[in-house]
Amino acid sequence: MTSLIIKAVLAYLLGSLVGGLLVGRLRGGIDIRRLGSGNAGGTNALRTQGKGFAFWVLLIDIGKGWLATAALPSVALPGLADATPGLAWTATVCGLAVIVGHVYPLWYGFRGGKGVATLIGAVLGTAPVLLLPMLAVWLLTVLLTGYVGLGSMLGAAALAAVAAARPGMRAPLLTFGLLAAALIVYTHRSNIGRMCCGTEPRARRLWLFGTRARSS
Repeated sequence: MTSLIIKAVLAYLLGSLVGGLLVGRLRGGIDIRRLGSGNAGGTNALRTQGKGFAFWVLLIDIGKGWLATAALPSVALPGLADATPGLAWTATVCGLAVIVGHVYPLWYGFRGGKGVATLIGAVLGTAPVLLLPMLAVWLLTVLLTGYVGLGSMLGAAALAAVAAARPGMRAPLLTFGLLAAALIVYTHRSNIGRMCCGTEPRARRLWLFGTRARSS
């Protein structure tokens, strides 16, 4: 159990390395939390700094999610007997911890992003097959509504739904899907409020088509 706790802390600290703030520092001290929506994630990076900046932000945030679930759980910690409840549960705990670290980063005053890119990386490291329904729901929602936040929430919900419905799905992965979806909805609570008020920005053009996103 000591090993599990240490790995969870390491995953949290890894999550606290927020891509948007790291790249901003390298680009002359830009703090994207002072721009646009005030969020440190990839969408705000794209809207305020462009595709090149956003690419590196996403690469870092997805990469740390993958490291936390694909690499960290199997690392042998010196001087500690590996008494963890198994790799699957360790990956679940580390996956949730790295997302929490991204949302509430120790290094940046506990003000980070909303955790979507890090969630993608964590899923990539645990069950890549679940990425397809998650990304498909996200893309369809954004294309139909223009709301990136709504797409992120429904994509996370799709992850949990597929994990629950898939025959033989392991309990650790189901637990991860449900808790991660709940966390993503929570981090998007301000988006929910703006959508209810009709003030939420819409993405008219998507970066995946090679054009710049803009708000209505």
